[in-house]
Amino acid sequence: MTYALSWPLQEAVYAVLKAAPAVTALAGGHVYDAAPAAKGGAEDMALYAVIGDETVRNWGSADTPGAEHRLAVNVYAAERSFSAAKALAGAISDVLSSAALNPSRGRVVCLSFLAARTRREERDRVRRIELIFRVLVEDTA
Repeated sequence: MTYALSWPLQEAVYAVLKAAPAVTALAGGHVYDAAPAAKGGAEDMALYAVIGDETVRNWGSADTPGAEHRLAVNVYAAERSFSAAKALAGAISDVLSSAALNPSRGRVVCLSFLAARTRREERDRVRRIELIFRVLVEDTA
């Protein structure tokens, strides 16, 4: 097992999401690898996506080190309904499920959608959808 594949994988996921026309059209380019700083205005309530938490487990063999990443992508929206957030979450799911991720280290063997969870946050003002993906990566270094 190696955790050294985590950052290259996150960079690859971020690059694919930022370049995807469907995601860009819905999120207006608001895809982040860290949550944006709160500014206290209407811009805090925009529809956006953030690469979230991950859990990494051993997924190697005696000959090839590798890791299983359970990676979250979170979608946030200020609308009282989930419609915009669900549209963006669906586009992200489609993009990642069909993307050829090319991390700077390692090789993605499998990427699959596992689960999603919707929530109302901040006194029912913000909608959040957490998408969980399973990514198996072999180390090629």
